Amino acid sequence: MEVTEKAPAKINLGLDILGKRLDGLHELSMVMASIDLADRLHLEEIPEDTIIIETNKAFLPTDKKNHVYEALDLVKQRFDIKKGLRVKIHKEIPVAAGLGGGSTDSAAALRAVNRLWNLGLSIEELASLGAEVGSDVPYCVYGQTSLVEGFGEKVTPLAPMPQCWVVVVKPRMSVSTRTIFSKIVMEELYHPNISALVDAIEAGDYQKLTENLGNSMEVVTIKKHPVIQQLKDRMLKYGADAAMMSGSGPTVYALCHKYSRAKHVFNALKGFCDEVYLVRTLK
Repeated sequence: MEVTEKAPAKINLGLDILGKRLDGLHELSMVMASIDLADRLHLEEIPEDTIIIETNKAFLPTDKKNHVYEALDLVKQRFDIKKGLRVKIHKEIPVAAGLGGGSTDSAAALRAVNRLWNLGLSIEELASLGAEVGSDVPYCVYGQTSLVEGFGEKVTPLAPMPQCWVVVVKPRMSVSTRTIFSKIVMEELYHPNISALVDAIEAGDYQKLTENLGNSMEVVTIKKHPVIQQLKDRMLKYGADAAMMSGSGPTVYALCHKYSRAKHVFNALKGFCDEVYLVRTLK
């Protein structure tokens, strides 16, 4: 028995930090969408009661520190399953980039094992399990344009965002989300209009969507990594309709309605950074 599952990257169209909770977590209001930049997972059942992780990236952990391992081990324990799994993860999504690579892999593993072992879990139940692994996993289980609230556990699917081209640029650095959150000063944050962004998506209004993109974390990450602002400026200079950092960074993306504009932005950034991708939003 074996299954293959696609794990698409996510981008934040909106990210607002509402405040810090008593448990130390930050209360968030976000709008996320998925793009056609994806990892692939292949799960194969094995007789030994163990989980074996293999990847095409030597620097990734293959033990309990890997979120896919954590998600699958959670399922095995929760449902008292004594079978084992061999998981091959083919990475295409940049790591520690604000694109939810580890989270979407975990979500794909949950969807895949649900099919492989005929667990019959609903998407809501899978998302609830995912919340125990990481804050972006519930959204990634759904994998469709959604309003995401709380610390990531509340997911409300929306209409698909208007389709467009996305130029994704990952600078040569990694950003620790935990470190960025530790440097947040609430009084200094910009708060995007998440309601207006949701309304634009529900109305299928691409222009209004681009006008209401916003990420509270940009001001924090850009202080530490000014190249993010340079990337945004360059994208807009070469014709992007909008440009924004995803998650806690450092990845920056540009939205373009026309392919010719997207290709122009893509070509202009290829010489500036090694990791540049031209993809579409997912329906």
